[in-house]
Amino acid sequence: MVDTHPVPVNTGSAEAGRLMRLASLASMTVAVTLIAAKTAAWLFTDSVSMLSSLVDSSLDLVTSLITFVAIRQALTPADEDHRFGHGKAEALAGVAQAGFIAASAGGVALTVVDRLLHPHQVRDEHIGIAVSAVAVVLTFGLLAFQRYVIKRTKSLAVGADMAHYTTDFVTNISVGISLFLSGRFDLPLIDVVVALGVAAYLVVSAWSIARTSIDMLMDRELPEEERRRILEIASNHPGVRNVHDMRTRSAGLTKFIQMHVVFEPTMSLGRAHVMGDSIEQEILQAFPDAEVILHIDPWNDGEPRVSTA
Repeated sequence: MVDTHPVPVNTGSAEAGRLMRLASLASMTVAVTLIAAKTAAWLFTDSVSMLSSLVDSSLDLVTSLITFVAIRQALTPADEDHRFGHGKAEALAGVAQAGFIAASAGGVALTVVDRLLHPHQVRDEHIGIAVSAVAVVLTFGLLAFQRYVIKRTKSLAVGADMAHYTTDFVTNISVGISLFLSGRFDLPLIDVVVALGVAAYLVVSAWSIARTSIDMLMDRELPEEERRRILEIASNHPGVRNVHDMRTRSAGLTKFIQMHVVFEPTMSLGRAHVMGDSIEQEILQAFPDAEVILHIDPWNDGEPRVSTA
């Protein structure tokens, strides 16, 4: 029985790393800009919905910093102490981000309760509306870029960051509408209801990010569609009698694939090794950033072990 050697990660990872760093820097730039603008708008309007939006943007900056550090760590090549690389740094960042989001949702909820107990009308709502409009445009542009990066890299950290800014996008629209309606109809309750909706949306976002990150940390199997594709590639290779005991997981950009491949017991060791390498290359064509380990078997499980000597 022979274990073929893992194949190195595809060089396309370098381009993926560059895109991930750019996405992280772009998100931090947008967050700093929005924090400055929303702080001024909140001081002018005294709007609790604008405050909730400011908390959301401040959270975006913190989580973007976490993402930036996590991406740098995740892209660090494997070393003697971390033979499988550092890809799970992204998942650790996702768990931290989920915690920050949940905490900020609680803070916004407390502010909403206080405003319900002590209601008053917002001021200078036109300033808040203008800031919300600027925030919508900036956030939309960032989301478009992040969506492109995720499509190219499948980055968990950038995906978590995009979840924050999706929340921010919805929040900015909602705050702008609430400020307009609150000023137009003199109904301060509208401002409070929107802020409460933002808090609820933050909780949902935190749960989604935490669940995805924990799946990676716990080595959840790859999606069923990808597993079927891997089995199809290996099973259809000429000379393969059976494929079994497949195990898969992911860490950052890298997918790890292990399986037992059964050839004829009379096949020479050298021939089996060559065919194993061929199967690995076919799998890597479909999953360029994977690491593949094959265990070559001369018999299926349950078959009698007959000496061919």
